[in-house]
Amino acid sequence: MGTKEEIKAELEALLKSQDDLLALVQDNKDILKFGTRYQHWYSRAYKLVEGLAPERLAEFVSYYLIDPKRKITDASNYVLQDYIKGIGARTNSYDKPLWDSNNAAGIRVLNQLQILSSLSSRLESVLQDVTGHLFAEIQDAELAAATQLKKISKRAAGALAGVVLERHLQRAADNHSIVIGKKSPTISDLNDPLKNKGVYDTPIWRKIQLLADIRNLCSHQKATEPTDEQVEELIAGVNSIVKTVF
Repeated sequence: MGTKEEIKAELEALLKSQDDLLALVQDNKDILKFGTRYQHWYSRAYKLVEGLAPERLAEFVSYYLIDPKRKITDASNYVLQDYIKGIGARTNSYDKPLWDSNNAAGIRVLNQLQILSSLSSRLESVLQDVTGHLFAEIQDAELAAATQLKKISKRAAGALAGVVLERHLQRAADNHSIVIGKKSPTISDLNDPLKNKGVYDTPIWRKIQLLADIRNLCSHQKATEPTDEQVEELIAGVNSIVKTVF
């Protein structure tokens, strides 16, 4: 979806189109012009709603798309696709429109704009959720790779699991606004500040220290060769930490 700044800019640009779209939908003579601008706007807005509020996508689409199951077109199921196609309101026996098609179309545009506007207040949390989900998927894949790598090189498998743990603890520190003095902190450099700030308790701190020791054993070629059990403990321990410490 792009960076947070790009998404914010796109959302702001789409919301700024409100006055233009609502002005064009006021008069039937502007239907073609409205249709061209709206279709471009809708395609861009659809992507944002799909990515940031998928639970509201069906509602967003319903204001535009004709329901093929509808039986009678009235003001309640008149949609923007009708308006863009030049389909007006049904008429009574005196050939008078039963509703104002411009007003109906304007209300539907406004409803879509309100859905977009609601994304502004939840943008930060949604993006954090998306980022966290992707981060978790990457971690799972890397730990699975470490398990496979153990068959070839226990040291390499342990080193990879250690990288996953180190990166996760750095993310946890960022989440809690904990400033780490070192430019490239190790697991131990991160472990103490996280415990001191109450992110986790002493048992977790001790477990991470143990995992750091095994990681160091795997990373130093001149050290004692790590055992299968130690590497398995490291991978399992890292998997537990990334699932419980945030």
